[in-house]
Amino acid sequence: MEIKEFIEHFAEQFYDTELSEFKPETVFHDLDEYTSLIALTIILMIDEEYGVSIDANEMAAAVTIEDLFNTVKAKK
Repeated sequence: MEIKEFIEHFAEQFYDTELSEFKPETVFHDLDEYTSLIALTIILMIDEEYGVSIDANEMAAAVTIEDLFNTVKAKK
């Protein structure tokens, strides 16, 4: 599992945000388009793409995309 691939899957959940906005250090909670619905789609994407279940608390605890990636990687 590579972070570049994870970022691409993560970015696919957003419709109006440019791919260039998504970097490991991006604080995704601060993105204009980020909502609770987007959070749910990210949780579902992680389950479908990586076979890992994360909960809302883990999602909220992740500050950056890299934090979320590391959470998923640790559970894999």
